[in-house]
Amino acid sequence: MIGRYTRPEMRAIWTDANKLSIWLKIELLASEALVAQGVVPKADFARIKKGAAVWFANPEGLFERQKELEKKLNHDVIGFTTAVAEKINHRASRWFHFGLTSSDIVDTSFAVQLTQSADLLIADIKILRKSIAKKARKYKLTPCIGRSHGIHGEPTTFGLKLALMYDEFGRALRRLETARKTVSVGKLSGAVGTSAHLSPKVENFVCKKLGLTPAPLATQVVQRDIHAEFMNTLALIGASIERWAVEFRHLQRTEVLEAEEPFTKGQKGSSAMPHKRNPITWERLTGLARVLRGNSIAAMENVALWHERDISHSSVERIIFPDSCTLLNYMFHLFIRMMDGLNVYPENMKKNLGLSLGMWNSQTVLLALIRKGLTREDAYDLVQRNAMETWAVKHAGRDDADFLEQLKSDPDVAKHFKPGELEGLCTIEFHLKEVSNRFKAVGL
Repeated sequence: MIGRYTRPEMRAIWTDANKLSIWLKIELLASEALVAQGVVPKADFARIKKGAAVWFANPEGLFERQKELEKKLNHDVIGFTTAVAEKINHRASRWFHFGLTSSDIVDTSFAVQLTQSADLLIADIKILRKSIAKKARKYKLTPCIGRSHGIHGEPTTFGLKLALMYDEFGRALRRLETARKTVSVGKLSGAVGTSAHLSPKVENFVCKKLGLTPAPLATQVVQRDIHAEFMNTLALIGASIERWAVEFRHLQRTEVLEAEEPFTKGQKGSSAMPHKRNPITWERLTGLARVLRGNSIAAMENVALWHERDISHSSVERIIFPDSCTLLNYMFHLFIRMMDGLNVYPENMKKNLGLSLGMWNSQTVLLALIRKGLTREDAYDLVQRNAMETWAVKHAGRDDADFLEQLKSDPDVAKHFKPGELEGLCTIEFHLKEVSNRFKAVGL
């Protein structure tokens, strides 16, 4: 299922063949730097490049040979270096992996994969925001009721809801761009990070070629708070997706039905009830956000390693990072599909606005009475009294329940207003007069 909605590029980033190709590139860059320093003879480097070229042309073959060797050696990086040495087939292979430790290759490659993944996720957010912006502008002035605690509050517009979403994913974009920069860190500083066997110039050269920043200081590994920050960013973006999935799930309830996820031709809603059109995709996104949060906790657990390194983090990272990057990519593509095909029902929004009998004007009247000279307490009591009476009329089953008419019939209220003044205050337009400015504030 996930494969349907993830880019092939994202899945390709996390293949073993791609990982080993990056390892090979790092090794060659390190050797190239050592040639410049006069450590590796140019002729030997030429033989190293020739042997490596065989595996660059056949990354799947490199993976197969590495796995075969790993069964005996029980070490993935040594399986890799041995496989490459076989193709070099010359004493020049002694320079391959010279002065390096496994984590120099693994962590630097990991940073490349994470930055590649971040680039795709950043592109996803930009596509999503374009889709949201289009819908927001379309429904900019489409009135609907705003709810607090799930209860009718005051009018807003459906476009303003979407503008809020647009702004939230703007923050998600900025966070991911920051996380990309944070995690774009490589290291070739050796077994405990002292650079005892390789000059920092080698590390600088390799990292620059890969578009990474050298870690100012490392142990055997790049410190895992860096990676935890990246994962926490993915989890927080997932939480934003969930926030809106929950919103649209509520809006799709039968009693509300102001918006509905796409229901395609031939789709079935329930095995037992043929009438059902369920918010299954929004529910799926809600559930998957929990997976991202769980993975972020695992990344936090990886921060505390023994001394200069243990490998308790390694097995965890082989699961949570490919899974989380691929999963968020999938979630974005589902979300984009939901927004592009979202069914919106303005007539139901209008109908739902009427359910609270105009009582969404209560604050407007409260403030107007305060301006007339009443204390806040007295004004509040007057407005609440009439609101409760309006509800009582409604609950009695009468059809004449109306907040504005109730206010006008109360002499303690009416005496403070000129004829027609209350009617002028109690309008949808009063509540929507700043919508355009709110749109401008978020760049729409």
